[in-house]
Amino acid sequence: MQQLIRNGVAIDDTFAEAFGMRATAIIITAPTLKWARQAAITMTGYATSVIGCGCEAAIDLELTAAETPDGRPGCRVMIFAMGTDELQKQLKSRLGQCVLTSPGSACFADLEGTAPLDLGSSLRYFGDGWQISKKFGGKHYWRVPVMDGEFLCEATTGLTKLAVGGGNLLFLAAGWDNAMRAAEAAVEAIQGVRGAIMPFPGGIVRSGSKVGGKYAGMMASTNDAYAPTLRGVVPSALDERVNAVLEIVIDGETTEAVEAAMRAGLKAAIDLGPDEGALRISAGNYGGKLGKFHYHLKDLLP
Repeated sequence: MQQLIRNGVAIDDTFAEAFGMRATAIIITAPTLKWARQAAITMTGYATSVIGCGCEAAIDLELTAAETPDGRPGCRVMIFAMGTDELQKQLKSRLGQCVLTSPGSACFADLEGTAPLDLGSSLRYFGDGWQISKKFGGKHYWRVPVMDGEFLCEATTGLTKLAVGGGNLLFLAAGWDNAMRAAEAAVEAIQGVRGAIMPFPGGIVRSGSKVGGKYAGMMASTNDAYAPTLRGVVPSALDERVNAVLEIVIDGETTEAVEAAMRAGLKAAIDLGPDEGALRISAGNYGGKLGKFHYHLKDLLP
């Protein structure tokens, strides 16, 4: 594979292959950022991959009181799924179990979309007949009585069919510490891109996968070509200098958001250099046969 060199880091002439998804965004607020973030973290737990979790979700941005509808600190959360019905199911259950239950929380729509998804319109029944419908400023809200006061929730949020899931970067390094430094630098840079999330723990995944496997029923299995301990046993994408590989997976509200996030992450890792970070940066794809969105690394270089 041909490579380009930037700041001593080898960049594979390859592309990340991504897929169309459905997505929405909400704002969760609370009396303090600590509790807004706690509700958001709980809601986005177990949401790393649609393969096993049904959805992919994470905090997009932390918001100041001046940036939210009710003048309290909050978090913008994004949630992605492969279909509208699954997205609605995941949104309803996570909102009901993780945000309604969180002290002082409120929830607002934060996406204009092609169709509405239920927020308070489904959770209002928890009020057992005591819930109150409120229309204000052209928007519809539900006020649901709870033990610390009331849960204020906008009735619906928007659905977008323009979302993209599966943008990715692979950081190949001499050791674990170097790979982590490169990945963490990229994560920090990507966090500044609005409309893009990284659903895996801390934004980083070590268990990169390939399609299928030797065991029946496995949709995905370990990406053996990038597993250092299997070098010499299977056809490997790693040379003898690489002893650790970490990946970042990116979902975006639009294809432009994924591209901007990949560009930011790529630059951050390159700036770190090979002595502190990655020796080589690559991306995962399926030969261009499965996903219609292709992000070529050479087009994203600084």
